[in-house]
Amino acid sequence: MTQTTPRRSSDATRQQILAAAFAEFYRNGFQGGSLNHIVEAAGVTKGALFHHFAGKQELGYAVVDEIIQPLLMNRWIAAVHDSDDPIRDLKTAFRRYIREDIGSGSWLNGCPLNNLAQEMSPLDEGFRSRIDRLYATWRTAFATALADGARRGTVRAWADPADAAALIVVAQMGIWGTGKYSRDEVLMVRAGEALCDYLDTLAA
Repeated sequence: MTQTTPRRSSDATRQQILAAAFAEFYRNGFQGGSLNHIVEAAGVTKGALFHHFAGKQELGYAVVDEIIQPLLMNRWIAAVHDSDDPIRDLKTAFRRYIREDIGSGSWLNGCPLNNLAQEMSPLDEGFRSRIDRLYATWRTAFATALADGARRGTVRAWADPADAAALIVVAQMGIWGTGKYSRDEVLMVRAGEALCDYLDTLAA
């Protein structure tokens, strides 16, 4: 029988805390999020939380760096990585994740990155700089994919990749924000289809 090493156990506890913190902050915001709820959901003691994180602020930073950043990479940046047709792949990604988030119910909470951007960027430089870096990475990935698509002949040569990328990222925030405030899944789907119509105008 393989024994669980103390390091593995410690790492697993840290991941449980991060997952619980992400869920708590996603539902209730960072300021409204409760450390008591987090330790209860994670099944750990408050002492264990403070063993891994100096406080709520450090925990919030870790959620951005270790949960939200990989989510961004896996959802949106992987969708266009080395794509020969970024227009097709972006449309597929938007339709897929709108459908999946409506199915799971997470659409009612909006976009976790945008939620934190609106709540914490005006209040905390650590959050602001992390969030700004993620949005810059996101825009750069889309712009690079569109520029590559233009060279491959799948994106119109006249389209400015940086401008288009900025608009697409802003539209994503708007689509998920629309779902959150309206509680109207039909409206969210319509907003996604409107973005897909815009993407069609960029196709060669």
